[in-house]
Amino acid sequence: MSDAIYDCTAVRLSVTTLKRIWGKLKYDSAPTITTLNALAQFAGYADWKDLTQRLDQPDEPEATEVIAPPGKPPRKSRRLVLGLAGALALAAVLCFFFMSAGEKGRRYNPGQFEFSANKVITEGVPNSVIFNYTARVRPESLFIVQTWDMSRKTLVASNKHQHSAIYYYPGYFKAKLVADGQIVKTHDLWITSGGWLCLLENEPAPVYFKKKECQQNGVVEVNAAMLERHGNLPAGSRVRFFNQREMPGLMNDNFTFETQLKNDFDDGSNACHHTEVLIQCKDDIIFIPLTAKPCVGDLLLYCCGARVESKSADLSGFGCDLTQWTSLRVEAVNKTVTVFVNNRKAYTLTFPNSPTEIVGVQYRFNGAAAVKETRFRSGGKVWEMD
Repeated sequence: MSDAIYDCTAVRLSVTTLKRIWGKLKYDSAPTITTLNALAQFAGYADWKDLTQRLDQPDEPEATEVIAPPGKPPRKSRRLVLGLAGALALAAVLCFFFMSAGEKGRRYNPGQFEFSANKVITEGVPNSVIFNYTARVRPESLFIVQTWDMSRKTLVASNKHQHSAIYYYPGYFKAKLVADGQIVKTHDLWITSGGWLCLLENEPAPVYFKKKECQQNGVVEVNAAMLERHGNLPAGSRVRFFNQREMPGLMNDNFTFETQLKNDFDDGSNACHHTEVLIQCKDDIIFIPLTAKPCVGDLLLYCCGARVESKSADLSGFGCDLTQWTSLRVEAVNKTVTVFVNNRKAYTLTFPNSPTEIVGVQYRFNGAAAVKETRFRSGGKVWEMD
């Protein structure tokens, strides 16, 4: 189940965590919101809040889906936990069925369907997208999957033609139209950021910082004072920086990426200073973890199909003092990627996936953080991320 949840949500829940959820291990604390959101998504809901609302008030699928960040969990009850456990057990079966139904059930000709999407604004978030679809046959189920995550699918009526969604995050998404488990159409959807975008995870929508506030003198920063102005949010709330833009000719098999970053928030809850740097590609990702040196025993490095975990590899090179400016450099030569942290080689790997274009970068921090001197290089060209 741990593997199945990861495949559907990209969140790794350990066997120990799952045993605690099902009461196999004694544990007096409540599950974290990250755990609850992952379990709810695996069960077929958008997140934990969506699950609790659906169990309280079952209804028809909504006409508009919000692609939103995880939020604070509502009050938990034994009924909800039991409902989630039952939904998960069913989801484990449905997940297998959903992925295999297209092979074992009725097969459709993609020409029987049409699928497209139109952004309401050219760039920036939030951004609404209108999906247009036509089914010339009547499948038993018709879903639109709006992101890479197959578990986040929305049931639509096969006799209708539009579905709308709100995207709160930039990204390159391959939306899918799925008939009875078979992907019949796909559509590339790129939500750009319009330069640097700084936000704070919150529900129902993230808090966006004004560009002139978070970008000054070549530094992109969300500091403690900016966070304190949102007094109803914890000081260690999840901060994200995005920069998604056109960079023609920049491919992930041959490039150099350079940046400097720091995460100096530390109230005792952020002792590890877990930080993630994502080089975002069309239909792929390079995921680089950074953390305090004592915390390198729980890291995941992912690069275009190559996955490395600290439980089976030495990732100690990704340990550093993130309260100070830390330099990160990524060099790719013919799909062999080497990561340098403070000019020391941290790891080298060769990825298996086909080369694709790079579309931007994303940073994830806990609390106050800053980034500067970020750029891509390839073939004599330089793309300054400003």
